Amino acid sequence: MNKILLPMAVAALLAGVLTALITPLVKALALRFNAVREVRARDSHDAEMPLWGGLAMFIGFASVLLLLRPLLIGQEFALPVGKGEHPIAGILIGGAIVATIGLWDDKKDLHPFVQMGGLLLGGFVAASLGARIDGVTNPFAPPGADGVYNANNYVELGSLSVPITMCWYFVATKTFDFLDGLDGLASGVCAIAATTMGLMAAARGEAAVALMAFALAGACIGFLRHNYNPASIFMGSIGSFFLGFVLAGLAVVGTAKIPTILAVLVPGLVLGVPIFDGFRVAIVRLLGGKNPLKADKTHIHHLLRDRGLSVKQAVWTIYGITAACCLAALLLMYALTKSGGAGG
Repeated sequence: MNKILLPMAVAALLAGVLTALITPLVKALALRFNAVREVRARDSHDAEMPLWGGLAMFIGFASVLLLLRPLLIGQEFALPVGKGEHPIAGILIGGAIVATIGLWDDKKDLHPFVQMGGLLLGGFVAASLGARIDGVTNPFAPPGADGVYNANNYVELGSLSVPITMCWYFVATKTFDFLDGLDGLASGVCAIAATTMGLMAAARGEAAVALMAFALAGACIGFLRHNYNPASIFMGSIGSFFLGFVLAGLAVVGTAKIPTILAVLVPGLVLGVPIFDGFRVAIVRLLGGKNPLKADKTHIHHLLRDRGLSVKQAVWTIYGITAACCLAALLLMYALTKSGGAGG
């Protein structure tokens, strides 16, 4: 693990600096093409804001991965999941697809079905290249006689693997998009989640996943230089789509070698805040006879603001909840691995 930590730190630093330097240029580009967010009833800002901040994060993230490719000794952009499959490259290409859809959405306000098609296409590409859910584990199955979880309870998905993975990418990406409602909220939550995934990957010696996760975290932190309250630019759909998609991909490849209860609980904890909030809001809207994808002021950050918290207080409250969930995931992984529960 120690050999991976330095490249991880370099990846985060380079991505952060590059993103912070590029963001003002992206801001000028957004203003030039009138990619701006007008003030809406549910917003906390009181003036038009330039979008496309996610473009800076994408450039910083992708550039660092390409620059550090020689450090992925023996792994490059591939993981040993199948001949000719390159899940890391699949996540990067799929991320580029959803980022393009997001950039277009920021400018043209695309129909929800067009958004859905773009996100599913990105998921299809990533899944086809190996970044997919090949099977599921029964987390309630009893351990074997020796107290170790029985890997025979792992069920292969077969032909359902790709469509189920596509749905996972769509749900995770869309719920993360719902979270992008306050200055610095989505980028900060992503930085915490990606750091956690990177540490987990490093502990298992998975350099490719660890570097990718820390590059993503670094890009988010670099963007916070311009996006923290009071923000001078928003990430837009290009940012929320891209960040949510890559986090979803990291959750897939980061648990691919864990045929245990960890493969079920870890992603749920690390991405717990956006997933829980997204499903809660969708259910509330459906019960109220509303379109579950139609934006309103029922998200967790809106509720915190309604209770009198400032933007910064609401953001740090959600940061704290996210950090607590991620710490729980780390402790769970450590406990089960130490006891043999992660074996199989």
